[in-house]
Amino acid sequence: MQCIALITSQAFSLVNFRGPLIRDLITAGLSVYALAPDYDEQLRQQIHDLGAIPVDYSLSRAGMNPLQDLHGLLSLWRTLRRIQPDITLAYFIKPVIYGTLAAWLARIPQRYAMIEGMGYLFIEQHDSQLSPRIKNLRRMVIGLYRLALARASHVFLLNPDDRNDLARWKILDPVRATVLGGIGVNLDEWLYSPLPNPPVTFLLAARLLREKGVLEYVAAARQVQQHHPEARFILLGNTDPNPGSITVEEVQGWVEEGLLEWPGHVEVQPWLAQASVYVLPSFYREGVPRSTQEAMAMGRPVITTDAPGCRETVVDGLNGYLVPPRNSAALAEAMLRFIEEPELIERMGAESRRLAEERFDVRRVNQIMLEAMGIQYKAGKANA
Repeated sequence: MQCIALITSQAFSLVNFRGPLIRDLITAGLSVYALAPDYDEQLRQQIHDLGAIPVDYSLSRAGMNPLQDLHGLLSLWRTLRRIQPDITLAYFIKPVIYGTLAAWLARIPQRYAMIEGMGYLFIEQHDSQLSPRIKNLRRMVIGLYRLALARASHVFLLNPDDRNDLARWKILDPVRATVLGGIGVNLDEWLYSPLPNPPVTFLLAARLLREKGVLEYVAAARQVQQHHPEARFILLGNTDPNPGSITVEEVQGWVEEGLLEWPGHVEVQPWLAQASVYVLPSFYREGVPRSTQEAMAMGRPVITTDAPGCRETVVDGLNGYLVPPRNSAALAEAMLRFIEEPELIERMGAESRRLAEERFDVRRVNQIMLEAMGIQYKAGKANA
């Protein structure tokens, strides 16, 4: 029996984002090891329940400490030497770099990497606006990507902008890359949901980072409520250790001002059911945002930015609107269209569900990946 090792830096992602892939790999006849540095007992049990084998290793998720990262590389190398998989698939920046290098050093024959967006280091802005620290980190990450991806059998990306940039920076030969268009969602679990009653309700679900467009969302809410004080705004998510994180005090101030509701880090699906329109004003270098795919599957129109990754989810004027990044006035204008022409919500929401079925069915995405890895598996179809 062939064996595959999935390598990540966050154990919860194996359950939340990779559950369908793990099930499809097992159905295809593979034994699956799930490598992560931060298991707790609940996540370990959930991996067992999926039919995979949880494996611990050591890796610092954040920062670029050379000694810590060397320790992580050695930990991965020792782990892969011990379990000897036939295939590795690494995702997130550090696992892609150190997991791919460790698999090469351990002589694993097939080594795959998935890049789910370029992250905050590669936010689009002019070089003159970059701090020396960010410039140095960019150079370091580009060099490490070159070293690692040269040793990958194949690379999966979520959007064409990332593929083009990696080719331009001479990190990746596009011949060895597949653009998936998103990791997909389980359309049998993310079903179309009836629209809520008025007032028109907007929702943003994201890590509370400035780069996710949280400040633009708040500024747009303030502008909209000057004309339509009944409009409702919901913000889901927690603060983050990233330097761009919004503080709890800032969010509490907006709540006290009456601008928005903030239930914190909660299950998204029940709150999406209360929303009329999903909003993601991100200028972070997204892959293809999972939250937007979920909103589309539930039949919600989307307002997002004309930025890498985000633009893959909206056909402007069909299932929502694209607005320029960092432009709260344009965001408010798009919101006002839905308030003043509420018939757009149902029509564009139906188009979102159709596009989700066409582009973001996780079964279809997984089948593309498995075929690229030489694994024979026939996906079923999701329910409409």
